[in-house]
Formats: sequence, C-alpha cells, structure tokens
Amino acid sequence: MDIGPPRLASWPVCFDLKKAFIDMLLAARPSILSMIAALALAVATLIAPASATAQAFSALRQAIAEASAIDEDLAQFYRERDFEPVWTVSAAAERRNALLEALEEAGNHGLPTSRYDPEILRQAFRDATNPYMRGQADVLASRMFLQYAHDVNSGMLDPENITPGIVHTVQRLESVALMNDFVDSMPHVFIAGLPPQHPEYNRLMRTKLHLERVIDAGGYGPTVQSGALAPGDAGNAVVQMRNRLIAMGYLTRSASATYDAQLQTAISEFQADNGLTADGVAGSGTMQALNRSAEDHLTEVIVAMERQRWLNVERGARHIFVNITDFHVNVIDNEEITFTTRSVVGAQAADRRTPEFSDMMDHMVINPSWYVPRSIAMRSYIPNILAGGSTYLELSQGGQAISPASVDMSQYSVSNFPFDLRQPPGPRNALGFVKFMFPNQWNIYLHDTPEDHLFSREVRTYSSGCVRLADPFDFAYTLLAAQEDDPQGFFNRILDSGQETRVDLETPLPVHITYWTAWVTPDGRLNLRDDIYGRNAVVRAAILDAGVAVRGVNG
Repeated sequence: MDIGPPRLASWPVCFDLKKAFIDMLLAARPSILSMIAALALAVATLIAPASATAQAFSALRQAIAEASAIDEDLAQFYRERDFEPVWTVSAAAERRNALLEALEEAGNHGLPTSRYDPEILRQAFRDATNPYMRGQADVLASRMFLQYAHDVNSGMLDPENITPGIVHTVQRLESVALMNDFVDSMPHVFIAGLPPQHPEYNRLMRTKLHLERVIDAGGYGPTVQSGALAPGDAGNAVVQMRNRLIAMGYLTRSASATYDAQLQTAISEFQADNGLTADGVAGSGTMQALNRSAEDHLTEVIVAMERQRWLNVERGARHIFVNITDFHVNVIDNEEITFTTRSVVGAQAADRRTPEFSDMMDHMVINPSWYVPRSIAMRSYIPNILAGGSTYLELSQGGQAISPASVDMSQYSVSNFPFDLRQPPGPRNALGFVKFMFPNQWNIYLHDTPEDHLFSREVRTYSSGCVRLADPFDFAYTLLAAQEDDPQGFFNRILDSGQETRVDLETPLPVHITYWTAWVTPDGRLNLRDDIYGRNAVVRAAILDAGVAVRGVNG
C-alpha cells in the first residue's frame, strides 16, 4: 500500500566528452567497451522504476485532488499538504486503526452508525491497489473521520434547525484545523478526547449500555394494571409494581404481594428521580412514569447524550445551571452544587416558553423597575388601557413620563400604541425585589416574584419566559459572597433604601439554560422529567430519522 515519492539518484543527463577522450575510448580494448555498456544498462535500469514511481505518485495526488474537490474543507486540507495521502501509507497504520475502532464504537454514543460504516472503509482500504483507488480511499477515510468527529464532539443534529426555542449556537470544531491536529497527534488519544469529557456524559453512556442489557433481558416486565395504588393495598397489581421496581433497581427481590413500608420507600425514591412529589403513594402521575418502557428510557438517554454534545463547552469552574424541565436553578462550583432553588419557567404557550441558550451574568438590579416587554404589553396591558381601564403602570415616551388622563386613547390601537410601560420598584413589582441580568436578545433573565404560591406546585410553567426564583435573596448572597465580606448586609442596605440600584458582578458568571429530561446522578440513578414543551419529541424524531438504533445490545 505504501507508495511514497521516488527518491532519484543524482545521475548526469549528459556527458561533455572531449574529442580526445572519445578517440581514446574507440581505441580501447573490447573489455573496456563492455564495461561501459554494462554501466549504461545499469543506469537505465535504475532510472526506469523511479520514473514509473513518480508517475504513480502523481496519479495518486491527482486522485486525491479530484475526490476532495466536492468538500472545500477537505480540498483545503489536502491542498496545503500538496495532496499527499494521510491514511493509505504504511506509517498511518495506527491512524487507520484508531479511526476504525472509533467507528466500531460509534453506537455506544447513540450515533447513527450508517453514516460511518467501518466495513465500507475497510473495503475501500482493501481495494486501494492502484493510485486512483488509493486516492478515493484516503479521502473517504478523512470524510468519515470528520463526520464522526463533529457528531461525537458537538452533536449529529443542528439544534437551531430542530425546533423553536433551542436558540444557543453549537460550537463546532473547524474541519481543517481538526484534520491537522489529528494528523499531528497520537491517534487513539486524540479520538478518545473528542466526545464530551464531562462526568455526566460518561454516566449516560454507562446507563445506555445498562438499558440495552435490560431490553435484551425482556425489559421491565408487564406494566402495572392499575390507575393508582396506596400503602396497604395488595394483589396482582402490587406484584407488578414491585417487579418493575426490582427491574429498575429500586428493590431487591421479594415475594410480598402487599404495598408495605419497603415498597413505599422504593416508590418515594422513584418519585424523587422522576420529579414527582415523593410521598410514597403511587397516584396516576407515578403510575404513568412507572409504566414507561426500557426502550423509552433508552431513547431519553440517547436524546440526553445528544443534548450534552450541544453543550460540549467549558461551562466555567463556577456557573449557573438552569434546567427548564426540572424547575430548579443551581450554582455549580467545580462540578459540585453549592446552591439550589426552585424555579418557575415560561408557560407552555408557544410564545411564552423559556428558550435554551448560554450567556454571561454580569450584574444584578436591586429594587428593579419592570419595563414591560412590548409583546407582553400588547397581550396583557395595552387593550385594557385603550378601553379606559385603570393601570398601575407608568406611561412614558422618549424617556418622559406621560399622564394617561392627558392622552386621547381613541386615536390609538394595540399595534400603534406609542408609549412604553413601566412598573416602578415596590412590593407588587412583577420582578419582585431583585433581578439577575445576562443581557440577551430574548430579554430573558432570572428574578424574584411576588407570586410565591406558585413554587409549591409540581409543574411550574407560569412565567412569560423569564425564570423566577423561590429564594432570590439567598441566590444574591451566594453571588455577592465572591466580592463582599458581608454579602447579606450589603444587599439589605441597598434593598432597604428602596432605590433602584445596579450591582456589577466583579467576575461575570456563565449561565446555561438547558432542557434536559434525562440525566444520571453520581450514584448512578437515572433521573427523568416530562417533556413540558414537546421539544424532545421533535429531537427524538430527528434522531431516529437520522438512523440511530434504539434496541438491546444483541438487537
């Protein structure tokens, strides 16, 4: 397979022979003439194979140039290397093996293996018996490497093209740099570093393999044929529930047919892992979650792995993590949750859902005003004002306050209403007493709220898109502790003043607003949440359409 550039000896192409020297040769004995003839034959013998080799190598380069021309990135990569092969030379054996091994394991990452079938590549290498086929095989290997590398590193799908609301931009590796870095690397080490290195991703991979084995063993068994069960109940439905909990790892084997204390504890743990009220009573919501199949759980894990690839970035040693589906906001320090609070997120109506993106929180506002977004004003406030209703909101135009009594509202409609609406600081302010800002085009931020009663609900989808916090003051103290000796005293002095005050964070913090319906805790427990906006149903369909297999290990 190894056809390198010819190494030609430095042979003279002509001899400047003086006439005297020629005459001497003509007069020489026949033995000398025979020696010269033999030398000429040797020169011809050496030059001929070198010429053939040069022609073959030129043909190989031409084949690579033609095969890579349809992909500008690959064309640039090979052009910068003068179209030399990188896979079909003997020195690239480790490189080939590393790629083929990675493609063999692509299914473990929940990827569509048909995109990069290792058998197709092996056959291409076997068929590379002439310059044209070598060039084709070399470019095919590069193309498969790039496809796999991008898919496993930052996702097989482009989330912005999947469904509205996923608005963060995935950070893709640049293809030419990726190829160059790989060629200059230790191949196995480089490929092993392509998937997300976050522990959460590795836990999902292990859970994926476990679920595939569960599917091979028959899944979780028969579903529970009951709408609800409570402690003290007995019978076949209780046995079915016990058996499913055993298959899911919440119970050890038992022959009891009674909803006893052990079963109640297992149900409480299951409820906590599924975002349900952990009361140990198997109501309709618990029963619905309990009857989900192993295949359904496996699909959730595969979707979660794809979503983690979309966020395969440096999240920040300290960062704020918002999981929309979990209704919680966490402060993460060196991969440890150091603060958590319940949250309310955007309502399920299409125009009120909280978007997914990452940004940098750089300040908070204590005693904030609420400048009503135009979309909310048009939907909820302007119609009432135009109808002559009273309002607690202030009107302004060009920064100047306007008295509603001085305006003839009959000349305006909802669409041409020219005034801005503002709610001044105070206990009734829609933002409460503090908001946490990471300026973005969607006007999404974290804030306090006067509607504390909403935090007691299991499903908390009530805002117009922003994220409301159950413990905003404690959240503020946590952030200010990095720059204030007395963060609580500092915050409360400003709060008590009643004045709207901006407080900059000396070290801005990354904020990641995500939509994860599945994750695995460090102790190996699969957590699942409802697809409240229906986004993952679309992602799931796209993943299956791409050719991802949801089946057992031996399926």
